Amino acid sequence: MMFVSGLCSALLLYTGLASVLGQDLGDMPFNESLDLAGTVSLRWGFDSKQETITFQLACKTSGWVGFGLSPSGEMDGSDIVIGGVNPNGTTYFTDRHAVGDQLPLVDGSQDYTLLSLKEDATGTTMKFSRKVQTCDKDDMEISTSAMKLIYAYGADDSIAYHNNARGTKSVNLLQSTQRSTPSQDTVGQLEMMVNSFAVPERETYYHCRIIKSPNFPGKRHVYRIEPKIQSGNVDLVHHMLVYACPASVSVELEGECYSGQSMYVFSSCQQVVIGWAVGGQDIWMPPNAGISIGTSDDPVFYRLEMHYSNSKLSKGRVDSSGLVFHYTSELRANDVGMLEMGLIVDPSYVIPPNAKDFKTYGLCNTSTFSQVLSGDPPVLNVFASLLHTHLAGRGVRVGHYRNGEQIGFLGKNEHYDFNLQETMFLGSLVQVKGGDEILVECTYNTESRKTATQGGLGTTNEMCLAFLLYYPRTKLASCWSLPEPTAMSAALGVKGTSELVALMNSSVWNDTAVGRFERTVRSLPQLMAVSLSNGTRTVGLGFIREFKSSPATACTTLPLRGAGESCAPVTAGLGLCIALLTSLISLTGTL
Repeated sequence: MMFVSGLCSALLLYTGLASVLGQDLGDMPFNESLDLAGTVSLRWGFDSKQETITFQLACKTSGWVGFGLSPSGEMDGSDIVIGGVNPNGTTYFTDRHAVGDQLPLVDGSQDYTLLSLKEDATGTTMKFSRKVQTCDKDDMEISTSAMKLIYAYGADDSIAYHNNARGTKSVNLLQSTQRSTPSQDTVGQLEMMVNSFAVPERETYYHCRIIKSPNFPGKRHVYRIEPKIQSGNVDLVHHMLVYACPASVSVELEGECYSGQSMYVFSSCQQVVIGWAVGGQDIWMPPNAGISIGTSDDPVFYRLEMHYSNSKLSKGRVDSSGLVFHYTSELRANDVGMLEMGLIVDPSYVIPPNAKDFKTYGLCNTSTFSQVLSGDPPVLNVFASLLHTHLAGRGVRVGHYRNGEQIGFLGKNEHYDFNLQETMFLGSLVQVKGGDEILVECTYNTESRKTATQGGLGTTNEMCLAFLLYYPRTKLASCWSLPEPTAMSAALGVKGTSELVALMNSSVWNDTAVGRFERTVRSLPQLMAVSLSNGTRTVGLGFIREFKSSPATACTTLPLRGAGESCAPVTAGLGLCIALLTSLISLTGTL
């Protein structure tokens, strides 16, 4: 019944979303380009009454096309469909699953339905649908978490190895947002880029550039943020952040972010405006909100932070990457803000080696906001999140608490992939009210590491962060926490970080020892720090609450079925859910 409950929640959420957007759920209101070149694009929509999802894959090829859901972003274990149009005009379409790197096997149960398949001068377009839960062991369930979508295509209709004609993108299919493109005569571009920067021969390098905003004739709203990665440098650019600078910053500047005299100027620009990480693509604001630029309340100077991950220590690499802000004079109702949350990036937080699923937590209690902000505590309407760890990260969840009880999630990626970090939309607004608590949980795997992993800026160090997009904008910059240092030293019997790291590297870490260390650290009081864009900050103490498991969505089958019959989900609960939806629709008249 937990599957039924979880699906009901998704259906109700989607019904509400369609009501707000004025869309029929039978349409395909959502779309994503699956590659930077725009060769492969996907449209989709969800039908709450039929519990089905419909896809339309468009690919610039006259050969076969493939699309799938993957547990890891790789082909092995994926749920795949392959189709195309033969030279004689006939079509082919099969539901398959991948085992290893061989040609995907045809499923015994064909659970995808082909709706149309055509080929013309622009390429091949394949439209198909399936149940959210097919109850077929060879199919992946479509959940409200981020899904790793894979695609591949061929130059002709001989289905064979795709070479480099493939890709992966992480997308939340059941919780997305529509895009609203303003009229062309109202738009412009603001570039936040580095210019022919010589990337050092260092494994990790953070480069900062302070950029002055042009003078605008009036307020503008940024509705889309486009990453521009220089050709050939995809392997170098790990993440990009744009920060708002306070009035004290009045000159353009460039240099290493966290070293040298300039670091003090760079660090004064604390409020994140937008963030992008490896694997991400364009970030679109919802139709009723945008990032404000051009007013007296907006920054004059911005700091662009580029994290270069030069793991091969390549020489002579030059980069001119960055972010492009697409703005419009067609103003929207709300100004967007971004709030950074999670674990303070500090070497005193240490993850033991040989850990299968070690968990860390960053706490934010919004009660502390009133200590740095005037007036009533703000209500944050959260609509999206960007979740961030480094190489050891395997999962990130953002729990939302009210009156001591967890009431939901503000972001969730339980199959985190370092190379696929997308901004994920929640599907509907979630209000964070004064007194609410937010808990960022990160899960790490260090089984391949023989020494301790410390928090830090390097790719082989670790972070546990969540960047929440919300409106209306406030002056809040960050809300982080860290186990209180004195309590941690006393609980572990060490003095300072160096002794803790030495203990980690000298001890034998098995599952029992890892679990005991995790529980000890989690039980400690948490030192919380809240910062504003002007550098004002306050600290407080809190404790980590229990974290709910994500709703179970495993397939539940009828207890009795004849030999050879296909698996079918229990329909009683689903029927009740649909009846509830029907009643709601008739009462509200939204559809």
